Amino acid sequence: MLRLLFYLFAVVALAGAAPQYVTVSSEFDISSCPVTYFGQKYERLYMSFTSENFVICFNGFYDPQSKGSCLLGPKEEGAGFDIFGKDSEVEQLIHQNLPTITNSMECFVSIYTSKNGYGVFSFGSETALGASPNPNELQVEVLLDGVKVTSLTLKYNTRTYADLTGCRHSGVVYKPGDTVSSDPETCVTLTCSDVAVLQTSSCGPLERCQGNGVCSSFSPLGSSCTVTGPAVIGFQGQQSSVKDRCSYSLLRIPSVPGFQVLARFQERRRRDVSFLDSVTLRLDGPGGDIHLKQGGRVLLDDSPLTLNSSVQTVGGVKLSKDQTGVTAKVSLSNFTASVFFDGSSALIHLEGPAGHSLQGLCGSSSSSVSEERLSEDSSSSCEMQYSDSNDSTIDYTKMTERCNLLKEAPFSSCRIDPEPFITACTHTLCSYPDLDGLRCQFLEAYARACSLESNGTLEDWRSKAECSPPGAFCQDRTCSDHEFCGEKSAGGESRCFCRAIFASKYREIKSFGDPAICSQNSASLTLVGCLLEDEGLDYSALQLKEPTCKGQIDERTHMVTFSFNSTNLCGTEVTTNNSQTIYRNTIMSQNLSSDGITRQDQVYIDFSCIETPPDTETVAFRIKDSAVVHVISSGPWNYSLTMKTFTDAGRTQAVDLNTEVRLNQKIWVELDTDGLDEDLVAVVTDSCWATDRVSPTAGRRYYLIKNGCPNSEDQTVKVEGNGEGTSNFFSFNMFQFSGSSAEVYLHCKLQLCVKQGNVCIPTCDGARRHRSVRSRPGASAFISMAWTT
Repeated sequence: MLRLLFYLFAVVALAGAAPQYVTVSSEFDISSCPVTYFGQKYERLYMSFTSENFVICFNGFYDPQSKGSCLLGPKEEGAGFDIFGKDSEVEQLIHQNLPTITNSMECFVSIYTSKNGYGVFSFGSETALGASPNPNELQVEVLLDGVKVTSLTLKYNTRTYADLTGCRHSGVVYKPGDTVSSDPETCVTLTCSDVAVLQTSSCGPLERCQGNGVCSSFSPLGSSCTVTGPAVIGFQGQQSSVKDRCSYSLLRIPSVPGFQVLARFQERRRRDVSFLDSVTLRLDGPGGDIHLKQGGRVLLDDSPLTLNSSVQTVGGVKLSKDQTGVTAKVSLSNFTASVFFDGSSALIHLEGPAGHSLQGLCGSSSSSVSEERLSEDSSSSCEMQYSDSNDSTIDYTKMTERCNLLKEAPFSSCRIDPEPFITACTHTLCSYPDLDGLRCQFLEAYARACSLESNGTLEDWRSKAECSPPGAFCQDRTCSDHEFCGEKSAGGESRCFCRAIFASKYREIKSFGDPAICSQNSASLTLVGCLLEDEGLDYSALQLKEPTCKGQIDERTHMVTFSFNSTNLCGTEVTTNNSQTIYRNTIMSQNLSSDGITRQDQVYIDFSCIETPPDTETVAFRIKDSAVVHVISSGPWNYSLTMKTFTDAGRTQAVDLNTEVRLNQKIWVELDTDGLDEDLVAVVTDSCWATDRVSPTAGRRYYLIKNGCPNSEDQTVKVEGNGEGTSNFFSFNMFQFSGSSAEVYLHCKLQLCVKQGNVCIPTCDGARRHRSVRSRPGASAFISMAWTT
């Protein structure tokens, strides 16, 4: 019977769920099927058995004295529990019986006893209660925070459903469609939507409440959005906080396509706190993007613009600049938008008719921060989150008191709600050091927004807050992309500081820059200018070992480069280690004191470069023939001529078919005859040359021996025993023709010299070569040898 009642509601169990039956008070996890009970979502369910009731609660075990959100049924001795998935048939029945429920069913929780069966059906923000009593009517009391909301009578042997949907506000339950509250002073109305979600409505972004519950259709003063630090305080007073270093859309007007105001956020001294870094106006057309940067710089795309207090029109945007910051104003259809940026905070002021939707972090109160991130940043490292250690120097109480000044006079006279500004101020000053004008930044941003609202200024707020007169922080100071302009001293002097993420990779290894860049006979080392300044080091007071070799600064990046080359070694110590050449130098402080003392920290940054000869291709040659033999018949002489090669001067290690000969390796070539009478004739090697083709007269030609003498331009060639007997030899270092690693062919021409009355040995004096060799006609011989890779 129990299981029969149980299946009155569904037959499809959620994966992983297991039915349970208990007789004592028990707690159950329903996170797989959370239940929204009058506007509050619950993920736990509690069943209790008292002397009078069986109780199902959602916020703890039942206690008559507590403020429980519970269902009270008749007494039971035990109960079963299970979780099931969506059942289309039951969903249709509930929609027919409870037309007020419009969402789709997601799942349900089933509870059954020996007499009755309960089902709590989840429809997202809507919930239905179903029951099957047996054998009598089932009375169920519905409690919210300990107070009975209603009593339900569920009929015997029928499928009966009740709607547990509603909104909860200040302990009171409201039905869908009810008005929860309405404040005529602020025109803020809180309603319970048709699907039981509390919704807030107020005047539009370009409307103002008249104090009687009526919003004006047009405001001559318009509406403003403030962006300061990581915070965006929108036209409707909604506050967003940017936690990464990406670009975001601040304002888009769907009725004015092509117009957009963007903001870029970057870290400064800490990696985990971002600040507004620049503002961009983007308009359709040929004009290009206008970028408002820190220091009062303005760029049209990448080109800097020179501005002053006189209005200049660039691409339809009116631009001007004074000591407080830069203002850009543009007319769009029936809207006028102006953007003011002082390097730390931006104020966007919009005038125009009501009834137009506004998008972006300034305009929409419903979109999340991530939805307004620009698509080009969606996959970049700008989204990476960091967590730095807490700053022990921050006085949280003092910073909170500082931000709460916005509640006091003269700020209290402003009609703009200060709470979003106080929240942004407190969050930032309690997580970031009190530097760079931050203690006055949020007060300044609020005062500026108030001045637009009242068309005037707050009286003497600077004196009370101890803030200096208005002026753009870091005006006209240009910092590079890896830097930001910050406070150098308490007196307001500023300089460019390294951004925390950029600097962290150097600080972790206690370095001032990247490793040296080495090239042939030169080297350079680049140091990060802002890191040097952090240590109080002036780059102009640094040098290499040679005092005249100073660092050169890049005016755009503020990087400082020290370099030397073979023309000016700048005192570099050059040593060799095997085949390597090592260059060593040091960046050091100058000693400008004539008395030999200094009161500044001394700097010694050693760096070195190691030059290794470039890798060369090794070419190995093999002799195609281990020896070449020609049989020659010339006049009365019949003899054989042999050409052999060796790898040693003693000519004992003959080169054979398996011997590898490498480039620049010395080899010896022997020319030997057999069948000649050494007393009568001598063999003279007249010439030897190499070609890249088989033919001795084709292709490129390179001489080793010419006119019996070695090539004077090739110092590796040596000729021995030439003209002394019936054999001689020569040596040279192996080579190949440039651009080719194929065959090389060696050709030699020889002559026979009759010794009687003749000088057969060629005379080679280096400056002038001559011969007194008389050869026998027809006695010349020719022989060739080849080698290949």
